[in-house]
Amino acid sequence: MDQVMGLAGQNALVIFSNSSCCMCHSIKRLFIELGAHAIVYELDVDPRGKEMEKALVRLLGRRSPLPAVFIGGKLVGSTNEVMALQLNRNRALMTLLREAGAIWV
Repeated sequence: MDQVMGLAGQNALVIFSNSSCCMCHSIKRLFIELGAHAIVYELDVDPRGKEMEKALVRLLGRRSPLPAVFIGGKLVGSTNEVMALQLNRNRALMTLLREAGAIWV
């Protein structure tokens, strides 16, 4: 858990992903289209990936925790939570990204 939180706090936007996951791909694509700079940890190719995935299961409280998105060192959640922020009329996702320094628009 400490390792995940440490990595998540080192950058404005951190995504824990699986390189073959379509939902992970969609979330990474969304942030690219928004102009956000993300640090992505592909857990299926990272030697520490299994350990980090177990920590994310505990943090998110679900069996399939990926993608797991952290903005400004805080856990935002997975696909549903990120998309809810993106679809929010107040542009909540963009606000979080700006405040964290992941975008400069």
